[in-house]
Amino acid sequence: MNQIEKFLAKLSERERKVVKSILRKINSRDFHNLDLKKLKGEGNIYRVRKGGIRVIFSTDKDIRILSISRRSDTTYNL
Repeated sequence: MNQIEKFLAKLSERERKVVKSILRKINSRDFHNLDLKKLKGEGNIYRVRKGGIRVIFSTDKDIRILSISRRSDTTYNL
């Protein structure tokens, strides 16, 4: 079980639905209505913010989810 799967297992059902909705939109490249921001100093790495949850992903040839976590001091340490 990787870090993302462990985090998803700890979420409440409501939070899990929110994250799944975000992941579907990211996967279909439908970034409309997402709080999306490119991270400074990084290539093609972006974050989506929804409440206290952050989804960090890269968009090279394919979309790759790098991290899903709650907002903390270490959220953006990749």
